[in-house]
Amino acid sequence: MNFIAKISLLTILIFTSCNSSAQKKEDYKKSIDSILQNSNPKFNGVVLISQSGKTLYSKPQGFSNFETKKLLKLDTQFEIMSNSKQIAAVLILLEVEKGKVDLNTPIKKYLPELTQTWADSVTVHQLLNHSHGIVALQKPLAFKPGTNFKYGDLSFSLLGKIVEFSTKKSYEDVANALFKHLKMAHTFAYSKDKIQNLASGYINKNNVFEIVKNSKIKPENLGADGIVSIASDLVIWNNNLHKGKILKPESYKLLTANTILSQHNFFGKEKEPYGYGIRIIEKEPVKYIGHTGLGDGFSSVNLYFPESDVSFIVLENQMNEDINLVYACEFKIKNILFKSALLSKK
Repeated sequence: MNFIAKISLLTILIFTSCNSSAQKKEDYKKSIDSILQNSNPKFNGVVLISQSGKTLYSKPQGFSNFETKKLLKLDTQFEIMSNSKQIAAVLILLEVEKGKVDLNTPIKKYLPELTQTWADSVTVHQLLNHSHGIVALQKPLAFKPGTNFKYGDLSFSLLGKIVEFSTKKSYEDVANALFKHLKMAHTFAYSKDKIQNLASGYINKNNVFEIVKNSKIKPENLGADGIVSIASDLVIWNNNLHKGKILKPESYKLLTANTILSQHNFFGKEKEPYGYGIRIIEKEPVKYIGHTGLGDGFSSVNLYFPESDVSFIVLENQMNEDINLVYACEFKIKNILFKSALLSKK
């Protein structure tokens, strides 16, 4: 084979290899389209995938309101429910950075109105990682603080009150100020008189959608599940949070530290590390961090893959009556991403 022929063959091989790699990277989009179009139960929400701040895939599918047949759009707002906890954790850590809150101090210092004896032993840290043992305000602890994991909303409602105690401002004002600073223009703490472009939430009963008329979000539990947002704003949140633009490095390390283990079906069958309002997944094919949210007829998934700088956001204004079918599409899409070239190291 002469020199020119060898060069030609090498060029063809390189082009074929690059083209094949690019094709493989694009295949996940077709697969996601197929899942959304053929899902049972029906998918009703928004999917957004970005890398390094650039949107690679975005699709709204279904209705913002089934009664009026108003279609979902990319700027439709959703209640993100327990993905709100990560935001509350960040607001607490910002107060820690100012020296106004100590993570290892009993919460009685910041919530003097609490008369329960456990307020003198449960720490801020234990509220943040659900190791507090609190099951209800007027009940004894379920276990000694720091010895077990019990997920719930009450601890983050209390954290919201600690934010208010420390800042001398309402939780709503503190959270909204951060969103404004980050230019998350469509994100805010829930308020009945500020619903803007909020979708209606639904319970899915065998693909029959029943509207949820009354929100469980109240001013006192904004820290637990009270944030309204859109998919692209959550990408802004990820890009700022995970790249050191909100918290100092030592604070971010606390947020994402392995402080306790817990299990959640969306993240696998084994117990994985839990930080402060965020899960750290180490045993799946690709390491990532993130959380889910569920309630009021809404569900949300916010995952970030550090090695490839990819955000995967899914917001739905439905939650299935069968708990085993919640996050069904999200789970399938996550597994597609695992197999794609997208999540390979940059």
